[in-house]
Amino acid sequence: MSGIFLIGANNELVEMSEQPYDSETVLQELLAKFPNILVGSQMDSDEPRKWLLVTREMSLPSDEFEGGRWSVDHLFLDQDGIPTLVEIKRSSDTRLRREVVGQLLEYAANAVVYWPVERVMAEYERDCERRQVDPDEVLANFLGEDQGSAPFWESVRTNLQAGKIRLVFVADVIPRELRRIVEFLNEQMSPADVFAVEVKQFAGEGHQALVPRLIGAVERKPTAGSRRKKKWTEETFFQDLAENNREEIVEIVRKLLAGLRAMEGVDIWWGEGVTTASFVPWIRYNENLVGLFRVVARGARIETYFGSLKNKAPFESQAKRLELRDRYNAIAGVNIPEDGIERYPSIPLEVLAGEEMLAEFLSVHRWVVEEVRKT
Repeated sequence: MSGIFLIGANNELVEMSEQPYDSETVLQELLAKFPNILVGSQMDSDEPRKWLLVTREMSLPSDEFEGGRWSVDHLFLDQDGIPTLVEIKRSSDTRLRREVVGQLLEYAANAVVYWPVERVMAEYERDCERRQVDPDEVLANFLGEDQGSAPFWESVRTNLQAGKIRLVFVADVIPRELRRIVEFLNEQMSPADVFAVEVKQFAGEGHQALVPRLIGAVERKPTAGSRRKKKWTEETFFQDLAENNREEIVEIVRKLLAGLRAMEGVDIWWGEGVTTASFVPWIRYNENLVGLFRVVARGARIETYFGSLKNKAPFESQAKRLELRDRYNAIAGVNIPEDGIERYPSIPLEVLAGEEMLAEFLSVHRWVVEEVRKT
């Protein structure tokens, strides 16, 4: 493409010619400001991808005890909570042909291991603070009225655990060698996706235009081993629960679910996942959704939601989370450590086998609901 033509405000024809970017930073800043450059409609024409910026220069360790060894140029999330790692290079950078592929694959391999969802949430909030915008408001506008924040972050966690991520190379020109590698990887890698986006810049008479093009989209053939995330329902949840647990566990969950439904203002979100069913009871709080905990079928456990509640009043208070921990630990068989109030420690479902323990567990969450409503 040698040029594009713009019809100006005064009906004049403006010829715009292709121009290189002054620096890699220019393209990075454009992507952060205008994430639609990632052409989500070309990635999925049925459900065009939307983009929520988590942060630029998202640091990555190479082991559990190491600080940031590398950093990804941009980390985005789409509306399904799929982490999207973006690496930007100019065509003049010779690393764009092969080296950048190994670089981004290394980032991805470590991201799924060393990026807990709590870290992603914290980086998103810090970036919003730097940009002087309200993180809850930005997220609510991104998700719309039909989805709450708690289910969204739960989807991010599930995708990271399943390795369902998206890798995107962005450049002004995608060289032939990189294109072949991207197409090959996208055919072979599942559940991860790999794309390249070529973003050409055109300028003329004070105007600027960006023309992005997706490279690497392929039609994958379904295989017997394909790992597809599905939306669970009450029926499919209990099928999965019964197939992987004894009848006693199934009965515990039925009683727990009945008790939750009897609590005013509590609703149930049936989870999404590749292999295991789950559900999250939630309440509405200031137009957002607050998850109380998560019941997971395989492994027969309850994941407590300290890591999520710590971002909501009044549980942003450490003292309040410690009080919640004490209430949990008053139930026979529950022993959440003190540092668990920053994470998502699990409770075995079998702990709730007795009527008294189940009643105490439900009482804890009636208290949580009341405390949230007070604020």
